[in-house]
Amino acid sequence: MGPFESVKACAGLVAALYKQSKGAVDHLHGVFLATEMERIVRLGITGHRGLSTAVERLIRDALDAELQKHDMAELCGVSCIADGPDAWFAEAVLARGGRIEVVVPAEQYRDGLPMSHHAAYDTLLERAAETHHTGIRESTSQAHMAGSEILVGLIDSLIAVWDGEPARGYGGTADVVGYARRMGVPVRVVWPEGATRS
Repeated sequence: MGPFESVKACAGLVAALYKQSKGAVDHLHGVFLATEMERIVRLGITGHRGLSTAVERLIRDALDAELQKHDMAELCGVSCIADGPDAWFAEAVLARGGRIEVVVPAEQYRDGLPMSHHAAYDTLLERAAETHHTGIRESTSQAHMAGSEILVGLIDSLIAVWDGEPARGYGGTADVVGYARRMGVPVRVVWPEGATRS
């Protein structure tokens, strides 16, 4: 074998080794990313709206206590960010350094929320790492339940700010809790002593 052939053979060997090592690196990178994704705990929220200021304080404290159980670097909160527990939870997750994903039940969902909540809703939506949509236009009870079903499908466990009573309308908190349990998603009910609904 002449000098040229030797160099050519060495170059071929180097190229083969590079290709082999690059494949191994790419594989390890993929494994690392998959492991990182597996480490993320996805925690969802559902709860009653229209709670009093006094009950809000109790619920916010209870949500903070729940979040203290988690490493925020490994937590993703999933919420529809409606006024009440949905938004309080999302705000608490972000305040602690976690990230949120938002489920939008309908294109007209924001329009059906109180005007006083629009600014908070917009801020939370802007800060969402990812947004999920049902594809439904009108903000109906059916759309809200569809959004909750998507939420349940995304999470590892659900926090329910629930008084234990049946839903007052289709798609209410009790319906979401029932759906989560049927899907095998663990539910942690949060309803502080002394809290009441009007």
